[in-house]
Amino acid sequence: MPRSVNHVASRNRRKKVLKLTRGYYGARKNVWTVAKNTWEKGLTYAFRDRRAKKRNFRALWIQRINAAARLEGLSYSRLMGALHKNGVEINRKVLADLAVNHPEAFKAIVNKVK
Repeated sequence: MPRSVNHVASRNRRKKVLKLTRGYYGARKNVWTVAKNTWEKGLTYAFRDRRAKKRNFRALWIQRINAAARLEGLSYSRLMGALHKNGVEINRKVLADLAVNHPEAFKAIVNKVK
């Protein structure tokens, strides 16, 4: 009995990965094994960096809040402590946005907890 191989499915599987690796450098875009390895590694980086992005943004927000708070004569930690003590429920993302785009609103929040 002759061997039956589904060439259509295997070719489509390879084409799908090769389409995703268009624009890569050298053999990474057109040699199947190299492209497959590169694509899989890229998925790993994407998974890792979706989490790293959250850490980076939190660090950025803290830096912005700290810079704005120091203009008001407070440090970041003292400001955050005062916010929690006075029951002001505002997250770092919003606070950083206020510090950058609406300094008068940020100043009002700082004066409220001072």
